[in-house]
Amino acid sequence: MSYPFPTLTAEEAAAMIQHDNNVGFSGFTPAGAAKAVPTAIAQKAKAEHDAGREFKIGVLSGASTGDSLDGELARADAVKFRTPYQSNKDMRASINAGKTRFFDMHLSQIQQNVRYGFFGDIDFAVVEAADVAADGKVLLTSSVGAAPTYLKVAKKVIIELNSYHPKQLLGFHDIYQPNDPPHRKPIPISNAEDRIGTQRVWVDPKKIVGVVETNRPDEVGGFTPTSEVTQKIGENVAEFLAGEMLAGRVPSTFLPIQSGVGNVANAVLGAMGANPDIPVFQLYTEVIQDSVIAGMNAGNIAFASGASLTVSPDVLKSVYADIEHYQGKLLLRPQEISNNPEVVRRLGIISINTALETDIFGNVNSTHVLGSKMMNGIGGSGDFTRNAYISIFTCPSTAKGGAISAITPLCSHMDHSEHSVQILITEQGVADLRGKSPAERAEAIISNCAHPDYKDLLHKYYHLAKSGHTRQSLDSAFAFHKAFLESSDMRKAHF
Repeated sequence: MSYPFPTLTAEEAAAMIQHDNNVGFSGFTPAGAAKAVPTAIAQKAKAEHDAGREFKIGVLSGASTGDSLDGELARADAVKFRTPYQSNKDMRASINAGKTRFFDMHLSQIQQNVRYGFFGDIDFAVVEAADVAADGKVLLTSSVGAAPTYLKVAKKVIIELNSYHPKQLLGFHDIYQPNDPPHRKPIPISNAEDRIGTQRVWVDPKKIVGVVETNRPDEVGGFTPTSEVTQKIGENVAEFLAGEMLAGRVPSTFLPIQSGVGNVANAVLGAMGANPDIPVFQLYTEVIQDSVIAGMNAGNIAFASGASLTVSPDVLKSVYADIEHYQGKLLLRPQEISNNPEVVRRLGIISINTALETDIFGNVNSTHVLGSKMMNGIGGSGDFTRNAYISIFTCPSTAKGGAISAITPLCSHMDHSEHSVQILITEQGVADLRGKSPAERAEAIISNCAHPDYKDLLHKYYHLAKSGHTRQSLDSAFAFHKAFLESSDMRKAHF
């Protein structure tokens, strides 16, 4: 296919990118992530290293990406820094080994911080597209993420033109970039389905140095089937929200839902759709997953706005095969809009995110294993939690066959404080923390959410401290974590 831009191989495109460049890549999850060019950059890095020369680049994206980006670059030791979020095992290992500098960020902030110049110049944008016109109008693929900002600020642009994604995606995107302070105005979104921008991103065509033609599916893996535990968590969430409607604290028309990423989130949305007391609802969220498409097909979900369409390969094929059916039901936005605190507060969004660890007072750790090892990052959970109508965190009460309690005396790392967390839900039950003192929160979490194997230990810890507004024993606060490090079982904690 002929375009008014040079057609390049991935290797030719990679040859343009030099050591110490900063590169903004498309992708919000593996959906819409650049694939061919980052793989070629990784091969270039290996060749440079073999020749005794340095080669590392700054890697910015929307969120996590696919293995062809994060994985290949990490294995090639080609990343000087990474932001704002990742989920690749090799990138994670590089970060935790100190080879790659990683700065974790709220996803709503990456675009404006890039425009503010906080990370220096962006030398290249490498962006996947379904189409590009001579006048510089770019039709994105299965995500928007931060791509519009990278296209705007980068000195040079490389387009990965991926024919796997149909041009019939025109109409699925709503591209809006706010002005920067002091010229910023209110974002004119009052309902989840409001459109406020354009269908394509415009980039100065003079900056487009080449087009790399590909035909590659998104590298989204399948989701684990719902388990007994995740199913029970989902049912507990649905029953809680139905109860809030009955009590008049959630309107009968319901409110838009934000749901995090992963198997628990899929189970929660599935359970909500199956609950007869919850009406047809909308999502204003980051990631549109398999359960959203299933809910739409079942008539339980009317509309979904997000930054990416992150569905398993078979589900994406089914969406593309019947793409006209989903016109007007799915809308993809830049992440600074999908995750914007102003919009979240205005719409009254109910946020549902997954905790890695919580403590008995309601503080939540979303990012670090045993306080030191980065898992993925904070993602957008803080964007929504701090501004939600109701903020909910979910997690299984235990992990590793019961050897780890997700509820501990004190979080080993804190991403969300007790001031932001209103509801905690595990397969054991629901702890409503609204209007409760630290003592009342501790009682609700231990009694309702902790696994029976850990309840006595948690009660014992709480009563070690005899006084104080928030009872803490500095000598024993990390007894659970110490026990796991020493014996691989938190149940062996001693106070």
